[in-house]
Amino acid sequence: MTPTSTPPAPTPNEQSERRARETDPTLVRNQPALTSSSGLAWIIVGGILTVTAIAVLAPLIGLGPPGVAVVGIVVLAAIYLVMVVVRFTTTGGRFRLAIMATCMIAIAVVGLVTVGMITADEWSVVR
Repeated sequence: MTPTSTPPAPTPNEQSERRARETDPTLVRNQPALTSSSGLAWIIVGGILTVTAIAVLAPLIGLGPPGVAVVGIVVLAAIYLVMVVVRFTTTGGRFRLAIMATCMIAIAVVGLVTVGMITADEWSVVR
């Protein structure tokens, strides 16, 4: 059997680079909105995005496959509700802010996919 080699110890230069990356305020993971925010900004912007997506979907209720717009509106409202519940029930920090950021992304994706499904159905040539 050959002995396993141990990885080389980091050089002082690598250690200082790692420390610089951890304190670099321009990195996405070090932004205040993801590290030290109270979450109020996520609630406000998430609410604006949710209202905008619902305002786009509401006129589309009669179009496309039956119920797609209604289901999209319900899912958007549910995701926003989860965002609000997370804001007021979990302890502060990166975990809460990461969940809120994920909810924000989910709101955008659900709105876009729902509108895309309705549009694809309305524009389809073959029925």
